Amino acid sequence: MSANALLLTPLHARHGAAGARLVPFAGWEMPVQYVGVMDEHRAVRGDAGVFDVSHMGQVRSSGPQALDFLQRLTSNDVSTIPVGGAQYGLLCSEDGGVLDDLFTYRIADDIYLTVTNAGNHPQDYARFEEVAEGFDVEVVDAAHGTAMLAVQGPNARALLSSLSTEALPERMQAKTISVAGVEVFAAGTGYTGEDGLELLVQNEGALELWDAVVAAGAVPCGLGARDTLRLEACFHLYGNDLNTDRNPIEAGLGWACKEATGFIGSEAVAGFRANGTAQRLVAFSMTGDGIARSGNEVVGGGVVSSGTFSPTLEVGIGMAYLPTEASSVGNEFEIDVRGKQRPAVVRDKPLYRKADPSV
Repeated sequence: MSANALLLTPLHARHGAAGARLVPFAGWEMPVQYVGVMDEHRAVRGDAGVFDVSHMGQVRSSGPQALDFLQRLTSNDVSTIPVGGAQYGLLCSEDGGVLDDLFTYRIADDIYLTVTNAGNHPQDYARFEEVAEGFDVEVVDAAHGTAMLAVQGPNARALLSSLSTEALPERMQAKTISVAGVEVFAAGTGYTGEDGLELLVQNEGALELWDAVVAAGAVPCGLGARDTLRLEACFHLYGNDLNTDRNPIEAGLGWACKEATGFIGSEAVAGFRANGTAQRLVAFSMTGDGIARSGNEVVGGGVVSSGTFSPTLEVGIGMAYLPTEASSVGNEFEIDVRGKQRPAVVRDKPLYRKADPSV
């Protein structure tokens, strides 16, 4: 295989057979859509969809000082994760820039699994290895040999329950169960703003699991719908809304930073928290024509980090870094969209909230 060849997930054949449009993404050939982004988006909002997210990275940390190691490496307070729990956190540089955002699962007292973004995984793993040298911990690149499916939507849990005799983990919990006769590590997490689970499975069981989930009614969905769904929910996309030039405070992720743990970059983050930042990341919707895209400049200062058309809200939406003094909800501003100034307004986050099932 040449150095430039794209990696393929264990489910690649299923995507091709289903007529997916495949595109390069973070070194992988991934489905961007099957029947269409709008239909796939609405399937997740109204029923259940399934995504192949096997391109995500995984790092397993174990040993007597695994907790101390992750406490130094990641921004959140890892000591608060119970066995069978999950936590969102950040990987920061010494100056407080964001290297990646992560999910860490506590499998046992001294065993953790951290899921990284696909494009950042090689650098993230190198960072894990570097920091591990000061601790009694073993870190292993666990991405190889494992596939990952995300089943998301208001009916996702019922669909998976029909394929399992075991209780599913609740939100922000994780455990090993059997789904359609296949052993999976199931986590109550996701990237869509809907209920659902993410399922980690050994490669040899991936096709059987995918087929069972699709046969039970989940609609195959690509990266296009994943992006519109996450943006409606105001979840950050690394490389757009987060990067090494942005810090957690201006990105609105101060809640995921516990400086008292002494994580790498904690002193810089504490300074940003105390002194404030020149810009803040806001959610917005367009109030007239036009759809803003990443990189569009805000008139008077600022930049759009992510932008799209919202299939649910039926309006252009996005997130943008604005001057802090202009970041209040309700503030109106203009975006330069291909040479035309288009009006927008700062909105509350998230832009979309799932329906309350009790109503």
